[in-house]
Amino acid sequence: MKIGYARVSTTGQDYETQLAKLKAEGCKEIFSEKQSGKSTDDREQLQAALKFARKGDVLIVTKLDRLARSMGDLWQIARELDNKGAAFKVLDQEGMDTSNATGKLLFTILGGIAEFERDLINARTAEGRAAAKAKGVKFGRPGKLEADQVEAVKADVKAGELSMQAIADKHGISRKTVYRLAGAKDAA
Repeated sequence: MKIGYARVSTTGQDYETQLAKLKAEGCKEIFSEKQSGKSTDDREQLQAALKFARKGDVLIVTKLDRLARSMGDLWQIARELDNKGAAFKVLDQEGMDTSNATGKLLFTILGGIAEFERDLINARTAEGRAAAKAKGVKFGRPGKLEADQVEAVKADVKAGELSMQAIADKHGISRKTVYRLAGAKDAA
């Protein structure tokens, strides 16, 4: 039996094209999900497809990176299918069918390239983040308080006339934030 697996990384993406290709290939059962490809552990539909596979079945994906992005994960999936007497096939990489020796070789080569590509993406992202930080870009959620409001909180703490909770209530922030700002003042 031909079993299809379709995946996109984010909820804003759509896997309709993948589903159409899998149906055209003759997949009788199709598993699909919107989940990051970074790891196979959190992908419930992939796990269900692997569990569903039986001897003689072929798990089909449209592109290799829809299945996994690391060689470790690819080998684990290939081994699991092989142990069941099943194989997998990649539609957009002609010849990628682990039911034959040539397909297994192609699988190894393209899997290595997919992992290399993922490592390059991670390296470029890290470089971009470092460059942005060097330019003073702040990451994360924007602060709730403006600079003058932070100074007012610090002044209230320094004056010592109000409790930390009263200062928090006065400025519409949490008591934890007041303590954090007070600690930052003491450290300066």
